[in-house]
Amino acid sequence: MAGFQRNSTGMKPYRGRIAPTPTGLLHLGHAQTFWIAHQRARQAGGKLVYRTEDLDSQRCKPEFADAALEDLNWLGIDWDEGPDSGGDHTPYTQSQRIGRYRELLETLKALGLVYPCCCSRKDVRDAVTAPHETGDEPIYPGTCRPALGQVATFEIGEVERVNWRFRVPFAETITFEDGRLGPQSFTTGGDFGDFVFWRHDDVPSYQVAVVADDHDMGITEVVRGEDLLKCTARQLLIYRALGWEAPAFHHCPLVTDEDGKRLAKRHDSLSLKTMREDGLTPEMIRARFIE
Repeated sequence: MAGFQRNSTGMKPYRGRIAPTPTGLLHLGHAQTFWIAHQRARQAGGKLVYRTEDLDSQRCKPEFADAALEDLNWLGIDWDEGPDSGGDHTPYTQSQRIGRYRELLETLKALGLVYPCCCSRKDVRDAVTAPHETGDEPIYPGTCRPALGQVATFEIGEVERVNWRFRVPFAETITFEDGRLGPQSFTTGGDFGDFVFWRHDDVPSYQVAVVADDHDMGITEVVRGEDLLKCTARQLLIYRALGWEAPAFHHCPLVTDEDGKRLAKRHDSLSLKTMREDGLTPEMIRARFIE
């Protein structure tokens, strides 16, 4: 069993972060998570970093990035470092940090902890022996996974689409203490398998980008939605592979729609912009948050 202890924020100055993805307008769920992150940073007497997670060049738009800054300022959230205010850890925009993420890819290649994979999502779904993660993508069946220390099962130049997958250890229990939910436990091979670390279109995955950013920016506590609990287990494996200390984690409750489903950016009626235009005040919106 691998136990990952929470970073002791009492030993280091508190540094939190908010990290909008500009693929649409921010909704009530985003606002709640970012407000909680803001409050935890201020209550700890620490710093809050604003970071723009814009790796999806097809869906991320500058107008959404600008709207997020405006909406969060209006809501009463302020930050100490960010793309609009600068700081010691610039740039605060992921699309400007690709070189850093590539360094980590090369590091893990050298360690044999990532490997090339030519399987498409359809290939993985169609693998009849691959169990499915609950509410997630199917667990990768290991089609392209070479034995540790061995070369890839194909020549990279022979195929058009090559992802790089992180080599997850077999049947290991990953545990960590969540600041809100308490002890958490996930088992490799049962809850998740080898995951994409670098995409075939030469874009780093969410997992590597946020680990690199949180480490480089000195984040001591990550506050985000509880739908990302499993991502935390994956990311803890990356922290360990790189020999880095992981931050503390605090996963917030999700805001759901009338059908009990997690809010998405398609819920325009609950976007901060729409609620502002409808005359709601920041205080009225904050009163709807779930603590």
